Amino acid sequence: MLMIVGIVCAALAIFILKYVFSSSGPNPFETDTREPLKEMVHVWKEKNKVLKQGFLASRVPDNLDAIIIGSGIGGLGLGVLLAKVGKKVLILEQHDRAGGCCHTFTEKGFEFDVGIHYIGDLLEHKPFRCMLDSMTNGQLQWEPLENPFDQVVLGPPENRRRYPIYSGRTRFPEELKKCFPGEEKAIDEYLKLVKKVGRGIWLLALLKMCPVPVAKFLVYTGLAQRISFFFKMAPRSLTEVVNELTENKDLRAVFCYIFGTYGNKPKDSSFAMHSLLVAHYLNGAWYPKGGASEIPYHMIPIIEKAGGAVLVRAPVNRILFNDAKEACGVSVMKGEEEVHIHAPMVISDAGFFNTYEKLLPKELQAMPEIQKQMSMMKNGLGGLSVFVGLNGTKEELGLKADNYWIFAENNIDELVEDYCNGEREESAHKIPLLFVGSPSAKDPTWEERSPGKSTMSLVSFANYKWFEEWKDDKVLNRASEYKELKQAFIDSVLEVVLDVFPKITRDKIEFIDAGTPITNTHYIGAPKGEIYGADHGIARFSPDLHATVRPQTPLKNLYLTGQDVFVCGFAGALAGALTCGSVILNRNLHLDAIGLAKKIKFMNAKLKGE
Repeated sequence: MLMIVGIVCAALAIFILKYVFSSSGPNPFETDTREPLKEMVHVWKEKNKVLKQGFLASRVPDNLDAIIIGSGIGGLGLGVLLAKVGKKVLILEQHDRAGGCCHTFTEKGFEFDVGIHYIGDLLEHKPFRCMLDSMTNGQLQWEPLENPFDQVVLGPPENRRRYPIYSGRTRFPEELKKCFPGEEKAIDEYLKLVKKVGRGIWLLALLKMCPVPVAKFLVYTGLAQRISFFFKMAPRSLTEVVNELTENKDLRAVFCYIFGTYGNKPKDSSFAMHSLLVAHYLNGAWYPKGGASEIPYHMIPIIEKAGGAVLVRAPVNRILFNDAKEACGVSVMKGEEEVHIHAPMVISDAGFFNTYEKLLPKELQAMPEIQKQMSMMKNGLGGLSVFVGLNGTKEELGLKADNYWIFAENNIDELVEDYCNGEREESAHKIPLLFVGSPSAKDPTWEERSPGKSTMSLVSFANYKWFEEWKDDKVLNRASEYKELKQAFIDSVLEVVLDVFPKITRDKIEFIDAGTPITNTHYIGAPKGEIYGADHGIARFSPDLHATVRPQTPLKNLYLTGQDVFVCGFAGALAGALTCGSVILNRNLHLDAIGLAKKIKFMNAKLKGE
C-alpha cells in the first residue's frame, strides 16, 4: 500500500513539475524592454490625454483579442501583459479617469492619491521590480521611504507609546529588540515564521493555474498543507499565533499592526495573509515619483502601441453570451443607449461580486458552479478615507516620508469589534485605528509641482450599513444627515492627527473631506465600499477556495483578474494579473518574471565585469 501511495505521489510530483516549468505560449517578459528615462510630465492637460480618453464607439479598435472590464492595476497589468505578446486589448473603465485605486484627484489645488500609500519588495534586482519596470518600459520611478518607514503609536494622548518599524532583514528584528528587551526569542520566532510562510506562497498560484483535478487532489488529500507552510499556517489566526509568542501586549499589537492593510481584526485574520504583508516590506518601502497616476500613465501607451485602447466613462452593464453560454462581448451604456462590443475573450477586473452578481444574466448566476464560488466568498469591510490639504512645506509641518499606524490602545481585537458593532454616531467618536501618511512628503517632485503646500491621507474602516441609506443620493449633494455623520468621523480623526503632529494646527488646513464606503462604491465600483476587495478573513485562505476561485470561470471565455483572484493590494492585484495571464497564455508568467530578473542581474554583473 505504501508503495502505491509513493508511486502516486511521485507521479503527481513529476506532473506538477512538468506543468509548472513547461510553457508553450508567448512570453511577455522575453526581452528587457526598459528604455532611457524620458522627462516627467507634470502638466495635467497632457497627462489627461492618456488617462481620460472618453468612450466613443468610434474609438473601439477593430478585431479585438480581448475586452477587460475595469482599469485597476489587475486590469491594466493584464492588458500590458497581453499587449506585449501582440494582443489587441480594450479596457473599459466606468470612472472618468483610468487607474482604479491608482488614480489621483485634485481639490482646491491639492492632488490626492486614493489607494497607493507605499509599495514593498522593490529592490532593483528583485523579480517584482523587474516585472514593473518591464510593464512600464522602465519609465515608472520609485522613491524609497524613510527608515523607519512605519511608526506604530499605541494608547491615548496621556500615555502614547511609539514603536518605529525599520526595514532590513536584520535591522527589523534588531530595532524591535531595542524596544522590547527580554523579548528577543519571540521576535526571532515571529520573523522566522513570517519568512517561512512567505516562501510557501507558490502553491497558491499553482492551485489556480494547474488542471482542476490536480488542484482538487492536492486539496482533498491534504497534500496542500503538507507541502506548503503557507497553507499549514493559513487556518491559524494572527491573534492565536502572536499570543503564543509573547505575553507583552504592546509587542502583540506591534506584531499585528499591519492588519489594517487588508481589513480584518487580528483574531479573524489568517497568519498566512499577514505574513505576506510583513515579508513584502522587509526589504523596504517605496512610493511612485510623481504620484500614483504615473502607474497607469506609463502602462496605457504599451496597450495602445499594440492596437488596443483604454477608454473611460464606459460603464459595462452586462457581459454578452452566445447560445452556447460562451462570453462573446460586453454591453456599454452610452447615455440611454447600449453599445455592444464583441471579442473572443472577456476578462473582469470589476471584482468577484460585481462580475457574478451584476454582470451575468440571472440564469447564468444560478449555475451551481457559480453559486458554489459565491458561497465561498464574502464582502470585505468598508473603507473610510480622509483627505487633508495643508498650507506649509513638509519641514514646516513636521511631515516625513513615513507612515503612522495609530491605535487607541493595545487591545486591538476588542476595540475593533466594539467599533464595528456599535451604532454609527457612537462609533464615529471611537475610531480604533488610523493610518496616516503624507503623499506630498513621499514624492520628491511635489515641491516643484505644488510649492508651499502639503497633503495627508488618513485611512480607517467603516461599516457600509452606516451610510447605506444615502447610497442613491447625488454624490456631491447627499442629505444633510449624511454630511453630519461624515463630519463626525472627520472631527474624530482630526483630533488624533492634531495631537500626534503638533506642528499641524487648524489654521494650516485649507481643505479637508472624507470618502465613505458609499463614496468608494461610486468611484471605484466597490459593492459594499470595501477597498481591499473580497473579505480576507481566515476562510479566504483555505486551499479549497483557491482551487475553486480561479482566473477561469465556469463560463467559457470569461476570466477574472485582480485582487479577488489572488490577494489584496497593489502587489496582490498584479499577482492576480500574472495568474490570469498565465492561464490565458498557457505559460507560468510568475516564473517568467523571475527569469527576467535573473537575466537582468546577469547582464548587469557582466557589464560591471567589463
